[in-house]
Amino acid sequence: MTLRTRALPAFAMLAALAGCAGEGELVLDQGLGITSVLSTCPAVGIPDYTGDITTFLAGEDRSTASLDMSAAITNLRTTCNDGGEQVYSEATFEVHARRTDVRGSRTVTLPYFVTVLQGGGAVVSKRVGEVTLTFADGQERAVGTAKAGSFINRAAAALPDDIREKITKRRRAGEVDAALDPLADPEVKAAIARTRFEMLVGFQLTEEQLAYNVRR
Repeated sequence: MTLRTRALPAFAMLAALAGCAGEGELVLDQGLGITSVLSTCPAVGIPDYTGDITTFLAGEDRSTASLDMSAAITNLRTTCNDGGEQVYSEATFEVHARRTDVRGSRTVTLPYFVTVLQGGGAVVSKRVGEVTLTFADGQERAVGTAKAGSFINRAAAALPDDIREKITKRRRAGEVDAALDPLADPEVKAAIARTRFEMLVGFQLTEEQLAYNVRR
């Protein structure tokens, strides 16, 4: 499964960070106009199948005729402050909802989660919040806004000095290790993986709602 704006809720994914190197960032590979860097800021995304939620009228019918309301997370935007010992990332997003019965005003509260992963699978933290949407009488659509934030220990997101030295060590032609890729070293790969953090945001779904999203 991939992490784009969505990723698997089993939390077994690793997002690659790419961009322009800044102060404190380590360039891992540079060539052909592409620079890959390590950043203390987490990758941010929506796990697969958790960016949408659908509710139905009472009963077992899950056909279109029984649809009550559907909603989706969109316009996910992030900021990151990595200037201190604790790196703070914040995500803001919108929830766009549509209901089938437009009679009367209606307020709906939907739960969402924000989870921080380290190394592609270890859960560092998880919190649940709520976003409220209000439909006016006769209105089919509603929009709500919410935000989620998380802290990451800067030291945990930084490479140890010995690993950084292995990666950045200058290698001269003719030396034994000149042709060796330091990123292929298992110790280096494991250390890099431990510094990779992800902040994932999605609806806090029931098992039935998640299964419906997977089947769609």
